[in-house]
Amino acid sequence: MLVSMSAVLLLGLLIWFLLRIRYLRWVDALLCGTFGFLLARTVAAPLVQGVLDGVNGFLGHLNF
Repeated sequence: MLVSMSAVLLLGLLIWFLLRIRYLRWVDALLCGTFGFLLARTVAAPLVQGVLDGVNGFLGHLNF
């Protein structure tokens, strides 16, 4: 779990940096996928899932 948390932190900082300098390519999409996979294995996963479910519920109630 400790290695997973440090990998999530490192990859999160790298993604933030790439977004900050506006330099994203297909390799960066793979990096973001790896970040998501590792994030799903941490203790933050239920919080992220709850936020996504809340956003999904909110968007589902909107009528266009």
